[in-house]
Amino acid sequence: MRILPCADAGLLVELDELEQVLALHAALSERSLPGVLDLIPAARTLLVSLDPERADRRALADEIRRVPLTGTGAAGTQWAGTQRVETGSVGEELPDRGSLTVPVIYDGADLDAVAELTGLTPREVVLAHTGTEWRVAFGGFAPGFGYLVGGDPRLEVPRRAESRTGVPAGSVGLAGRFSGVYPRTSPGGWQLIGRTELEIWRTDRDPPALLRPGVRVRFEEVS
Repeated sequence: MRILPCADAGLLVELDELEQVLALHAALSERSLPGVLDLIPAARTLLVSLDPERADRRALADEIRRVPLTGTGAAGTQWAGTQRVETGSVGEELPDRGSLTVPVIYDGADLDAVAELTGLTPREVVLAHTGTEWRVAFGGFAPGFGYLVGGDPRLEVPRRAESRTGVPAGSVGLAGRFSGVYPRTSPGGWQLIGRTELEIWRTDRDPPALLRPGVRVRFEEVS
């Protein structure tokens, strides 16, 4: 664990992997920490947003270091306080923000490439993607983009060697252990396996993002 100052109103906690981030997030969320405004998880960091007039950054950093956090890697078990996080249930310690079904047409440009990378057939890729419940672990990259975890481990694939300059809104992709849905047209290097007509991000909706941390997601194949 490494704790760095972030501007004048935050601390950035660097960790080894996502399981540790989510476990630390859960442990700190259960505590009443003076001056803490928000806890923002990412793949290997936790940003602690502070009220500079109320927070004692040094004391808070010491409090964070006292949270017991050990582990044996992505295939093992992580501990943070009383929280246990196992790879098969990563995301379960997030607040439950309900469920969402995402209808997907599985005709993505990289579906065959994903099949080749995983040793599955294209049909098996689709069944694996729809066969488990995913969960939004954190957001980033673009407004409304959620990083989903908890899928079939066979679907872990690298990003494309070369990013596309324009990925259409609604594209469903895979990268590393994550799945995601592009909320708007943007550059991107994820492996595209399908598309949805569901509007993931709308500024005239409250909340604007459908894929918020803690939301449980099921992908459903449609014609």
